[in-house]
Amino acid sequence: MSSTHFERQLAGLVNSGERGVLVGGLKGVEKESLRVTPEGDIAQTPHPRTLGSALTHPEITTDYSEALLELVTPAYPDSARLMERLVQLHQFTYRSIGDEMLWATSMPCGVSTDAAIPIARYGRSHSAQMKEVYREGLGLRYGRLMQAISGVHFNYSFPAQFWPVLAEVTQTRTVGQDFISDRYFSLLRNYRRHGWIVLYLFGVSPALCAGFLQGRTDPGLSTLVPGTLYAPYATSLRMSDVGYRNSVQSALNVSVNSLREYVRDLTRAVSTPHPGYAAHGVRKDGQWQQLNTNLLQVENEYYSHIRPKRVTAPGERPTKALQRAGVQYVEVRSLDVSAFDPVGVNMNKLRFLEAFVAWCVLSASPPIAEEEQVRLEANHVTVARRGREPRLALWRDGREVPMAHWAAEIVDGLRGTAALLDTGDPARPYTAAVEVQAAKVVDVDLTPSARLLAELRSSGEGFFPWARDRSAAHRRHFMEAAPVDAPTLRQLAAAAEDSLEAQARMEAEDKGSFEDYLAHWFA
Repeated sequence: MSSTHFERQLAGLVNSGERGVLVGGLKGVEKESLRVTPEGDIAQTPHPRTLGSALTHPEITTDYSEALLELVTPAYPDSARLMERLVQLHQFTYRSIGDEMLWATSMPCGVSTDAAIPIARYGRSHSAQMKEVYREGLGLRYGRLMQAISGVHFNYSFPAQFWPVLAEVTQTRTVGQDFISDRYFSLLRNYRRHGWIVLYLFGVSPALCAGFLQGRTDPGLSTLVPGTLYAPYATSLRMSDVGYRNSVQSALNVSVNSLREYVRDLTRAVSTPHPGYAAHGVRKDGQWQQLNTNLLQVENEYYSHIRPKRVTAPGERPTKALQRAGVQYVEVRSLDVSAFDPVGVNMNKLRFLEAFVAWCVLSASPPIAEEEQVRLEANHVTVARRGREPRLALWRDGREVPMAHWAAEIVDGLRGTAALLDTGDPARPYTAAVEVQAAKVVDVDLTPSARLLAELRSSGEGFFPWARDRSAAHRRHFMEAAPVDAPTLRQLAAAAEDSLEAQARMEAEDKGSFEDYLAHWFA
């Protein structure tokens, strides 16, 4: 794909006289971690009451499992403030979970059976019951073990001042929500084309506990030491067919060519029955097994590397929110939890991603045909499985090209968007963040997946004891750090109490049956 289009748009922004046009975009992080015992076993304890209600707390919740914590920062215009809040949430959490730890990697601790993974519980309200039944359905469809994988999601929206300047550069007459949504979908298409680079640069799950496969064999995995499987050149087994990918969802083709097509395809998936799921039924012996027997129970069951998002109103489905008001931000979902960072992510990574999504929105982004989409998805899986393989080639515009050359081209483009993001900051942190990643393109041994395998090999440890030791080190880091300041501590404690009261109000205000609630939700 020619870089001429990107260079023209970048030059247009530079020459607009608004060099700081990209500065101040809102960013947030959602970071998942399994709670584990000091021995490294998944915690069987309930979500601590001192952390508040997982149903209603805006920043501390759970994902699939009662033991799978999710810390959600507000959106900030400054990455440093975001990281400060993420640290505060970790400090508060560690002081609320006793001697338990947060597992330091994406791939789970030593869990080999679904029965050992407790589904998250949210109380007695209809909303709580819906979340729990949905999770029962996920376990039925994909297995609970897959749902115990954790990740980091990066949420981003461009600053308001960016859109009118971009419209002028592109000679667009009106700058309404349709224009903004259209450009976000340009970003989504380019992430499908180029997002494999995120797996190469930041993937840190090349190994896992053998028990994760539950007795299955995988020809692409080898034994590193007894109990540890790995792929020699893998970057992110989490994002491969070993992790989140599955045959039913792989067959789904959800278009990102437009908001209309995206909503159409997701709506079809949540309303089309699947024979395999229908064979299980919705209820068994009076107990709910899943919300319905469709390809997807709800829209969020569809797993993708990146999602278009809009904050929903109470009871509103994600597709309805997008139809109502258009795309508000994007959620980048392909980041592994980094065992090398106590909070699972670092500032350089976030700044690189901000420069990358800006590059995606400014680069040419023609529609993606169904055949091309299959090839693009294959690129992601190839890099997840074999991203550090010498002379690896990927499919691009009808032919195979060396991955290293393509990656270098992307990074070169990012130097331009990083320079705009650095406007007003003499330290040029975005440029520095891009150069850190550029070094990984040149030297594969600098990638976190290579570093993890090198540590396993040099220590002779298996994945489980290595990750357990990392988890313990992270716990010590936060327990020995200066405590959260008193005003912040009071705010976090008050938010926990407020969330418990909010849950109680929801439970008291519920009317009618759960069946009626579901019918209204899906109407």
